[in-house]
Amino acid sequence: MKKILNSLLVLYMCTDLHGVNDDLILAESFPDKLSEFNFFIDSSAQVPHEEVLPYELISTLFSDYSYKQRWVYVPMNQKATYKESWVFDFPIGSALIKTFYYPVDERDLSLGMNLLETRLLLRKENGWEAVSYAWNEEQNEAYKKIAGKTINVSWTNFLGEDKNVRYRVPNVNQCKECHAADDKITPIGPKARNINKDFKYKDGEFNQLNYWMTKQIIDSYPLDLVSPVDWSDETQNINDRVRSYLDVNCGHCHSPTGNANSTGLYLHLDETRDIHLGVYKKPVATGRGSGGLKYSIVPGKPDESILLHRMISLDPGVMMPESGRALSHKEAVEMVRDWILLLKE
Repeated sequence: MKKILNSLLVLYMCTDLHGVNDDLILAESFPDKLSEFNFFIDSSAQVPHEEVLPYELISTLFSDYSYKQRWVYVPMNQKATYKESWVFDFPIGSALIKTFYYPVDERDLSLGMNLLETRLLLRKENGWEAVSYAWNEEQNEAYKKIAGKTINVSWTNFLGEDKNVRYRVPNVNQCKECHAADDKITPIGPKARNINKDFKYKDGEFNQLNYWMTKQIIDSYPLDLVSPVDWSDETQNINDRVRSYLDVNCGHCHSPTGNANSTGLYLHLDETRDIHLGVYKKPVATGRGSGGLKYSIVPGKPDESILLHRMISLDPGVMMPESGRALSHKEAVEMVRDWILLLKE
């Protein structure tokens, strides 16, 4: 009994029972340590406070095969408002939290994970602000990295192969390369259509949007949402898979409000015009990025399509996306190649 009481005492002392630090979310500067926000009860195990809700996207962004965990925090008695084809309009004081990690061995996730960084998007009085925190070797704290950081990391994949990558924690300016619309920092993922899926919470499995309504952190959402599919689900239509992949990986920049709006190549899910989707579309100021090819997509001819050429490349002056990866996404390249082969002129 004494041993049990001692264990409970240690757990109590090591567990932060206070709620999220709302003042720090709204502060003018970012704290040096992630733990100061009190988003987690157990940071190393990534166990969030009860008011910090986990969520998943239907189709996820590729980041050198890293895994991601996501959470949302909305202040008490506040609600996010639904926006059509856009992320929820979160109230001031909200936080979006995303941890990047690699499992030690993809064949056995119980062996643990190597935490790399936790990125925050904080809704302050003057809009969203972004900051990244890199985890230390002891995996018990993450520290602010305004200038970014390079982490040499290795893991064992599903095939038993040892994989290595120079993972890059972005600097503040690099966050703006993707997380921007109309020249303002903005979230990308938590659109209603992107989270319209079931998720296993500790109190059961529920549709995420329904759960958010139950927890009173959103006001409403339409029941007739047109959602993407999981691009990795081979039972789905290949056109839906590719469009979903391009939407989450490229559509935030390649849209009328994104950083690549001047290209006229729009890859978000709502685009229906073939020319803006790249079919026989000539590039705009791509330089050597085009690889000497004429069109973004040539139906039936993937090797003549700039879009695929830039997905394959690892040349910093050619590859797309321009940042956020050091590896080519083999499975997505094969999928897009098959899709272009099936397109008819």
